[in-house]
Amino acid sequence: MTAKLKTVTLGCKVNQYETQYVREGLQQVGYEEVQPHEQADLCLVNTCTVTNEGDAKSRQVIRRLARENPDSRIVVMGCYATRAPDDVAALPNVTEVVTDKRELPDLLGRFGVIEIPDGISQFGNRHRAYVKIQDGCLLRCSYCIIPLVRPKLTSRPMESILREVERLRDNGYQEIVLTGIHLGHYGVDWNWQRPKEEWTRLADLVKAILQIEGDFRIRLSSIEATEVTRELIDVMAKFPKRICPHLHICLQSGSDVILRKMKRRWSSRLFVNRCQLVREVLDEPAFTTDIIVGFPGEGEAEFEATYQVAEQVGFSKMHVFPFSARRGTPAAEMPNPVPKQVKRSRSQQLARLEQQQLNDYCQRLLGRDLQVLVESAAPEEPGWLLGTSARYVTVKLPGSTDWIGQLVPVKAEKISGQQVLAQPLAGPSR
Repeated sequence: MTAKLKTVTLGCKVNQYETQYVREGLQQVGYEEVQPHEQADLCLVNTCTVTNEGDAKSRQVIRRLARENPDSRIVVMGCYATRAPDDVAALPNVTEVVTDKRELPDLLGRFGVIEIPDGISQFGNRHRAYVKIQDGCLLRCSYCIIPLVRPKLTSRPMESILREVERLRDNGYQEIVLTGIHLGHYGVDWNWQRPKEEWTRLADLVKAILQIEGDFRIRLSSIEATEVTRELIDVMAKFPKRICPHLHICLQSGSDVILRKMKRRWSSRLFVNRCQLVREVLDEPAFTTDIIVGFPGEGEAEFEATYQVAEQVGFSKMHVFPFSARRGTPAAEMPNPVPKQVKRSRSQQLARLEQQQLNDYCQRLLGRDLQVLVESAAPEEPGWLLGTSARYVTVKLPGSTDWIGQLVPVKAEKISGQQVLAQPLAGPSR
């Protein structure tokens, strides 16, 4: 059987991984990716519900697919499908709603897949591959809906992850990004039932991956400050060329008053101190973060505290989100909302700080040897390439398009806008 498949993924890295998992399973029974202007027999939509806009966009995508592929079946999965399955089922052409990601092997079985995949072996057209190591979150931050739709903490067996990394390495992927709903809780669900000397932590998984030979590097996705443990920092320090010296640590606010309202688990001082510890151990690490501005009750003093923490840490990139009340969360009912124009102004202030701090960070990289994953040709600049350094800075370098998807050693020479210009020290590592 040959049938045409179209997939649409909204939301996070975990969703992107899970879509790839289902895609590879369906390919076993004859499904092929639809080409432009072809009609799909089956549409798979992986939805997001982290914001109200995510819900709306998910519905829009499903309706559009039904219009463009009137004879197709639409299978919907993801966090919005979990939160509002009846609403999703009522949308046009929807034939199945998957409300729990743990049901994905069963879904594949219903489509005739006999050998259920143990993981993935490709990652579409991307040059880095995401590997999901765990699912679920227990934190219940007051603004976040995700613990309600992914409440079950589940860590993947280490052996399964290692086999997956080996397959991806064999298929040419030279950057592996470890991801999860709550990355730092890898192993926690097992550890509850084991003596402490038998616990498994994120640092243990990273060490095990590093025993796999090959020309690839590891990057960690979003992590919480308290989970940047000394053990993890020590592993990163021991293998500086195999683990990207880059941590995306979620701040959300630098005000202890707002952090308590958010039901976060640490103070701003702990956050700054943990980043300082990383900086003392690693060589010029990069810090990126998420910040919510305009949380209910955030006055000028609270915003100033956030600004000062951002200055202290020196983030090279900040994902700044104006607070948007998420129906179903405690924060949606909190008093003292912040006006839109104030949220806009504060976002702009942080954006200016981000530009300044990125420039300062790039300046410190000049003259250094960097390792770049080449990802594309530079638009309208023949002979030039764009890539991402291990420190998560965009790098432009001269070279052949044959280098795309490969790691290239370079020397940083100067700054151009938001990019570092560099000269290759050698060709790709393979």
